[in-house]
Amino acid sequence: MLKKSIFILILLLGFSALSKAQNQKIGYIDSEYILSKIPEYSGIGERLSILSQQWKKELDEIQKVITDLEKDYEAKSILFTDDVKQTKLKEIEVQKQKLDQFRTAKYGPNGEYFKKQQELLEPLQQHILEAVNKIALRDNYDYIFDRTGDYLFLFTKPQWNLSDEVLLELGIEVEDSTN
Repeated sequence: MLKKSIFILILLLGFSALSKAQNQKIGYIDSEYILSKIPEYSGIGERLSILSQQWKKELDEIQKVITDLEKDYEAKSILFTDDVKQTKLKEIEVQKQKLDQFRTAKYGPNGEYFKKQQELLEPLQQHILEAVNKIALRDNYDYIFDRTGDYLFLFTKPQWNLSDEVLLELGIEVEDSTN
């Protein structure tokens, strides 16, 4: 009798949870689409590109020093004593380490490029999040997902796509939505 009561209780809780899930309102956005429609976003890409071009010049300069040192070593290595060879090879290695350190400092996972990108995107992302929160509260959504992120949607009804609504909340008019 106790097992039967527990089974019925679990069954009732399951039905209760199922009925609540059926009443939930779920929407989604496409943050890449939203960002592409925000005028400031293209400016961020341009600023990052300019910064990256400056760093590329510096990387090219270091690479040229390495190439010149290697060519010089290859051309004159026969004339060098063992001590001079070791000194020249060490000089080349130091420049290669300098190149790797510079590349990591600028483009690594915690590099300046990533930090600058986060710094520039954070205000836009915060603005989008505020718009999503306004829409969620106003229209009584239980969940709003971003399909651009790690969530995988195998099917989504276009009627639940709130991307254009978020753009309108941000004050950006959209003529034709093809997201």
